[in-house]
Amino acid sequence: MLKPTLHLLKLDQYPIFKQLQIEEALLRKDTRNWCLLNTNSTPAIVLGISGNPTELINEERFIKNPVPVIRRFSGGGTVFINEETYFTTFICQAEELQTFCNPQAIFKWSERIYKDVFYDFDFKLHENDYIIGNRKFGGNAQYICKDRFLHHTSFLFDYNSDQMNYLELPQKTPKYREQREHKDFLCRLNQFYESKDFLRQKIEIALNNSFNVKEMHFQEIEDLLELPHRKATTLIDYPYMN
Repeated sequence: MLKPTLHLLKLDQYPIFKQLQIEEALLRKDTRNWCLLNTNSTPAIVLGISGNPTELINEERFIKNPVPVIRRFSGGGTVFINEETYFTTFICQAEELQTFCNPQAIFKWSERIYKDVFYDFDFKLHENDYIIGNRKFGGNAQYICKDRFLHHTSFLFDYNSDQMNYLELPQKTPKYREQREHKDFLCRLNQFYESKDFLRQKIEIALNNSFNVKEMHFQEIEDLLELPHRKATTLIDYPYMN
């Protein structure tokens, strides 16, 4: 059986706002299967499409040291990202991957891919999070458009505890969190991998196990960004920004 083709775009030091713009263009104006990898993005707070910044961001901490606040076009929770966040995004045709285009089917498909990456550890998908043991290291968000889907993940290679405290505990949290603070709920992938480059290598090996991977360059997709399409990725004029 032939493997489906996956176009791999490896980015570095791309701000998360620019990455999300690229993802939205590939979702809406292209029909190929894609995976994007990115890291070393500057600090920012990213909210899901329906997230309310006044409920989810700690006002006092934000006033002392503001950072960009971005609303992505997909659902999911709020994350504080920095240079140590490792991003992976799949944008695919569900039929070509022989999966159903609904959230849980996509989660199960992604879990199979990442089991090839984290097979040395007690890895699993739990309540839509990627966890090792009972600690979260990967948060997910999705967008489904007919038979095409986007599934993006923010992996915590490392994190700054003070930056995590910019985020208020949301009203709805996973049951397995059990009201734990960030320090007791999250884990860092640098406990398991020597570098982000090594993590990338593991991800690329897993991709090659499941796909015919074709590496691409940003210059090959620049024209897509200029095509007219719905652009829901926005910078929020957060009331405490000034």
